[in-house]
Amino acid sequence: MIRLADPAARIIIALDVEGRGPALELIRELPDARVFKVGLELFTAEGPDLLKEISALGKEVFLDLKLHDIPHTVGEAARIAVRHGVRMMTIHASGGAEMMARAAETAGAESVRRGVPKPILLAVTILTSLKSDNLAAIGMAPDAAGQVLRLAALAKAAGMEGVVCSAQEIEIVRKETGPGFLIVTPGIRPAWAAAQDQKRIMTPAEAVGRGSDYLVVGRPVTQAPSPREAFRKIVEELSA
Repeated sequence: MIRLADPAARIIIALDVEGRGPALELIRELPDARVFKVGLELFTAEGPDLLKEISALGKEVFLDLKLHDIPHTVGEAARIAVRHGVRMMTIHASGGAEMMARAAETAGAESVRRGVPKPILLAVTILTSLKSDNLAAIGMAPDAAGQVLRLAALAKAAGMEGVVCSAQEIEIVRKETGPGFLIVTPGIRPAWAAAQDQKRIMTPAEAVGRGSDYLVVGRPVTQAPSPREAFRKIVEELSA
């Protein structure tokens, strides 16, 4: 990956759009952005061919499908992601240690076989749209921070390179996992942007100050009157 000393390299732009045209248009409108996230909506609409198109534009692909299935299925999905040139991808930590370990093993073996970098495998802890009372409603302990910490430790032990967690859990995750374990933070909203449907949010500068490595930013940039200007403002905030 690009050195994180560069503030622009910390920002992952979420391509939460419906199709190929708007996605590629947005990428071209953000020449200084390096990493673009393809999630369920866009991947369902366009499939893996779009991943290769994004890579061909000199950008890195963060495939955010939050894989959660039996170990063999997730392992094979990770292997195929290597074939498509994916640089980062997400796996649900709640799928268990065996599932995550299989993905790490399979992705690593396929990368060696093809002579390409192994994707950065990130374990999703607790979605930023969930709060403690939401967890209780689905039968989990009503303690979002405790669940994140438990899953982060499980992910590291299973061979994941990092986790996706709310900015509010950055410090406890870092204390548990130590340096070198990546923390990717969604729910990032600059002070000048609306919170929308994210509940556990933080500004870019606050998240980086707490130790986040990558920041996932969507609508504050993608739905801005000028996405390029919005991106520039976030880079300036991080630089300051």
